[in-house]
Amino acid sequence: MSRLRQTQNIDSLIENITTIIENRCSLSEGDFLILNEAVNLLKNLKRKKGKTNEQIIRAVIQVVELLSHFFTNESEN
Repeated sequence: MSRLRQTQNIDSLIENITTIIENRCSLSEGDFLILNEAVNLLKNLKRKKGKTNEQIIRAVIQVVELLSHFFTNESEN
């Protein structure tokens, strides 16, 4: 994937997660923290240039794990 396309995808994901956070009236504190951590990981991924594909994949896996915890409500267990 080109760097431009990668950046666009990261920006889109950050924007969508931020929208959820801003409308957080029904979010628990745990959910808020999970989403905030995902946004921070994505911002960090976007900021650092010269990452290897393996580093990018690891960061994406971390974000997916956080989002799956959010969507399956595992954060409250």
